[in-house]
Amino acid sequence: MADTLLITRQPHASPTPPHARAALLEDPGFGKVFTDHMVTVRWTADKGWHEAQVRAREPFQLDPAAAVLHYAQEIFEGLKAYRTRGNDVVLFRPLENARRFIDSARRMAMPELPEEVFLGAIEALVRVDADWIPTGDGSLYLRPFMIATEAFLGVRPAQEYVFCVIACPVGAYFKGGAKPVTVWVSADYTRAAPGGTGAAKCGGNYAASLVAQAEAIQNGCDQVVFLDAAEHRYVEELGGMNVFFVFEDGTLVTPPLGGTILPGITRDSILTLAQEAGLTVEERRYSFEEWQADARSGRMREAFACGTAAVLAAIGEIRHNGGAFKIGGGHEGPMTTKLRDQLTGIQRCTGADTHGWVHRIDMEG
Repeated sequence: MADTLLITRQPHASPTPPHARAALLEDPGFGKVFTDHMVTVRWTADKGWHEAQVRAREPFQLDPAAAVLHYAQEIFEGLKAYRTRGNDVVLFRPLENARRFIDSARRMAMPELPEEVFLGAIEALVRVDADWIPTGDGSLYLRPFMIATEAFLGVRPAQEYVFCVIACPVGAYFKGGAKPVTVWVSADYTRAAPGGTGAAKCGGNYAASLVAQAEAIQNGCDQVVFLDAAEHRYVEELGGMNVFFVFEDGTLVTPPLGGTILPGITRDSILTLAQEAGLTVEERRYSFEEWQADARSGRMREAFACGTAAVLAAIGEIRHNGGAFKIGGGHEGPMTTKLRDQLTGIQRCTGADTHGWVHRIDMEG
């Protein structure tokens, strides 16, 4: 059965020496340093999921006609492994990643990977590369992904795929750590349209955002904000994060899911924590015009972006073709700080986990 697939281990013949690894962990940055191993699982139309291995991280051998290179059948996830003060290794809500991976696969006409295979692959890689998990505020970022590998030219779902997990030790997502970011509201580009792939975590969504992100950088901003494709009026999400607004009465507002916004696991966690804290939480459409007016009047006190990589990042300034405005004087607000501290406390096991979100890895498994 696919959900009990045995993952065999083929250790790296020459792993990174401890002194070299220690040097790399001093300042790993984000997404530049990688661990020694990876997990791969193959899928073919005749066998289903098979050939699961932990093996040395190395380049793939792809035929030039591989379907992923021509028709972009590709999906991915992102989650982190943390080392606690008690030296346990934990994940945060990994089954939600597994379920979203299934949803993405379904939307992209790809085979659905069973939740237990997804989780087993993550655990297997973390066990073999546990020495790469940074101490302190760092973490091990895990990147599960699936690509279509069948060699053919023709517009149809491929009949061969590879699921893979790689990992990299990471520090802060934004340079300078947790400080308010400046965002650019795109007037010319949209991220997703109704009926499209906005709710799937596929590479094409991010590729389409890069020109807008480049425009944001040219305007001195950290991230781009996309408006809806139909009316180009309502705030949807940032290039790689969901967005929240905090008002003077304590109300928390975030754009609703509806097929054009990625259902973020951090987003869902924040909604739960906010409701438990007694805040009024609204998932509703919120226009850019409202954003400007509420910032000017002071009715909006804070805004922040959230995602696995950045966790919570305060939005200090918003720039657009017509000018710029700040929120809360450009400083991080108390609600942003409180929610981030509470969430990271749960993730790192320094706060109460009342929902069973933390998944401890049996390192002897």
